Amino acid sequence: MLILVSPAKTLDFENPPGSESYSMPTLLDQSEQLIEVCRKLTPADIASLMKVSDKIAGLNVARFSSWQKDFTPANAKQALFAFRGDVYTGLDADTLSPQALDKAQQQLRILSGLYGLLKPLDLMQAYRLEMGTRLANERGINLYQFWGDIITNEINKTTEEQGDEFIINLASNEYFKAVKPKQLKAQVITPVFKDCKNGQYKVISFYAKKARGMMARYILDNNIDSLEALTQFDTAGYYYSEKDSTVNEPVFLREEQ
Repeated sequence: MLILVSPAKTLDFENPPGSESYSMPTLLDQSEQLIEVCRKLTPADIASLMKVSDKIAGLNVARFSSWQKDFTPANAKQALFAFRGDVYTGLDADTLSPQALDKAQQQLRILSGLYGLLKPLDLMQAYRLEMGTRLANERGINLYQFWGDIITNEINKTTEEQGDEFIINLASNEYFKAVKPKQLKAQVITPVFKDCKNGQYKVISFYAKKARGMMARYILDNNIDSLEALTQFDTAGYYYSEKDSTVNEPVFLREEQ
């Protein structure tokens, strides 16, 4: 099975990565085209487009300006160790065993507004470009139109090469919209995580994001290769609810924290 996750806004390019091994992003030529578009944006453009502060807008102008295609460990960092956020807190990449990290390189893919699709050990340079950004480009008015079928084709290529029957979608809606499910050649499974609050089970964003990371970690640590085994996920008190689930949307519940 192939696991899809979202990236994170928070980045860590200060601390050393948890591995010296690295690979190169497959879609860097596409990234370079986007960078050329982004370099034409002023700080005011970025602040308005991304709805960020002037400080963050200025930081991203500098990032776009200094971005260069020749990635090395000296000017870039492996994606899995660069992203920091709720999903990555749950995944806790820094404590992955070498065996689990090898498995992640095969089974885990990170959707990205700038890089399209990243393997965990792919080097990347710091950026902020969310998939939902309405960035006008030569292919359309936003990043969904820019990426078109490219990400979907890359996923299909990977699942066919590896013989993956399932795609475990642990990405947010914003990022999974960059994928065209009807064109995928593997079955898409989208786990749903609900926490009990005031007597009702509901998706609470902070907890759900962390749970997606924990499930990715669970799959890697336990060599999960079937949907039946996936339903045994029980990290941090979550449990599978058969009555609330469908074939493609297994539901995991957790009692009030």
